Amino acid sequence: MSEQREHPVNKFLRMDRMPSIWCPGCGIGTTVNCFTRALTECDKDLDKVAVVSGIGCTGRVAGYLNLDSFHTTHGRALPFATGLKVANPELDVVVYSGDGDLSAIGGNHFIHAARRNSDILCICVNNFTYGMTGGQVTPTTPEPAIASTTPYGAFEPTFNLPHLAASSGATYVARWTTFHVRQLARSMRDALSKKGFRFIEVIAPCPTLYLRRNRLGEALHEMRFYKEKSVIKHGADTREAALDYRGQIVVGTFVDTRRPTWLEAMNKRMSTVLGEKFVPYALPTREPKV
Repeated sequence: MSEQREHPVNKFLRMDRMPSIWCPGCGIGTTVNCFTRALTECDKDLDKVAVVSGIGCTGRVAGYLNLDSFHTTHGRALPFATGLKVANPELDVVVYSGDGDLSAIGGNHFIHAARRNSDILCICVNNFTYGMTGGQVTPTTPEPAIASTTPYGAFEPTFNLPHLAASSGATYVARWTTFHVRQLARSMRDALSKKGFRFIEVIAPCPTLYLRRNRLGEALHEMRFYKEKSVIKHGADTREAALDYRGQIVVGTFVDTRRPTWLEAMNKRMSTVLGEKFVPYALPTREPKV
């Protein structure tokens, strides 16, 4: 009789909520698999990891992970996460968001979280559409892709999310696709071990709406496309990471630097002003792994 072994990801999931709502071929589940492997490799205390998400297909990640999680209002994951981090600096706070949730209604929070260098890891699953609410155009939908709200093709300039993050002050910026599972898991592991505002964009397929509406085939075809069109350029100028419709996809780790986090900057400023009267906010000790 063969031995039955539990899938290594199962312990990270709320199995009573399975199966998920994600469509066959959706890339979000792949990113969750990579995230759980990253948690395992960096040996995090799961009681001190909190996942925050907004609304949308990617927003369901917080509800499926067997961690302390917050499913917040549309576009507001980052301010919730900021408050959570300030209230308990010992937590490792991770925001999981889709391209619409993060860069449209949540865009203002995104640039200011990066500017402040909030100590948060932000993972954005970019499938170029609002998958849960009907396939509307998003700030990353490339011209001339078709969406429910742009039936004749998108025409507006799109956000280059790595460049937006880097120019706003993020200390770690990377992009991978759901084809690059090993690289993505390592990137998540590295980001979890760092401080400051860290941003990882994951290009992922939405087979039900984006691919079908644009007649691009099934999810497997899209994975082949990622393999053929991706070019790894570590340290590249993020201005070179702009995406064209069905064009080259520049992937890699673009920014990896260090500057004071929001809490560190506040402590320094208040200590300068108030001197011994000021009791510094407790900061976690996080030694980088060699």
